[in-house]
Amino acid sequence: MRAVLQKVSGASIIINRDTSRKIGKGLVILLGIEESDTREEIGWLSGKISRLRIFDDSEGVMNLSVTDVNGEIMVVSQFTLHASTKKGNRPSYIKAAPPKTAKILYEAFIAQMELVIEKPVITGEFGAYMQVNLTNDGPVTIMIDTKNRE
Repeated sequence: MRAVLQKVSGASIIINRDTSRKIGKGLVILLGIEESDTREEIGWLSGKISRLRIFDDSEGVMNLSVTDVNGEIMVVSQFTLHASTKKGNRPSYIKAAPPKTAKILYEAFIAQMELVIEKPVITGEFGAYMQVNLTNDGPVTIMIDTKNRE
């Protein structure tokens, strides 16, 4: 699994040009699921994200986690995180999990994230056309890959 985390002061998502959802201070997580990913990676990734100290403390030092600041989380499925650009100019998505597999793991990740942060997670809609708007705070953007554990 690959996750791109963006620390935000606010974010919204428009689904199929209609439904809108939003969060305030917290994290937008773009989540890409690879064909070889399993449920075992979900626990490690959700724990890592919830404990990552990227929010400012009272001294302005990034020393607090999303749970420490009672932040909100938005998770958006993003199969393009597994794009291969090695050959030619058209990305290949062959490493991305097929939709049926990816959706199961995406939903399991959301459920685990809600358990870890003890509050609901705002989501996009798997497989839908979406527009994500956010204000990146810092800016802070971090990529985590469960295969490398970094």
